[in-house]
Amino acid sequence: MKYSIEKEEKYCLFVLNESKLDTTVAPGVKSEFLTINAEGTKNLILDLSEVKYTDSSGLSAILVGNRIFGENGGVFILANLNDHVMKLITISQLDKVLNILPTVEEAVDAIFMHEIEKDLNEEADEDQHA
Repeated sequence: MKYSIEKEEKYCLFVLNESKLDTTVAPGVKSEFLTINAEGTKNLILDLSEVKYTDSSGLSAILVGNRIFGENGGVFILANLNDHVMKLITISQLDKVLNILPTVEEAVDAIFMHEIEKDLNEEADEDQHA
């Protein structure tokens, strides 16, 4: 499986350099998500710009990522989806569940907004309990 990972302070960018996200690649993707999350990364951007095709096992890997990063108050965002992948996500009605943005830049902005909102909510909670 070919991929690259860029770790930043607030998020990790996972770029899948494969044309297919299918049964041969999906288990490795799931395992990387678990590792990245276990290392303390809360937010992940999955850049699928190279991916031209996915199947149910690929969607399953995406859902695993969405669940594990969401469980810890983080954000899981898909970026740069091609038409085929987007169509499959829409047909599966996962577009209502997943965070999907057109570009990595917009995904980064969304993560920073999420972090700011989370900090503000924590401060508000502390003020209420003080």
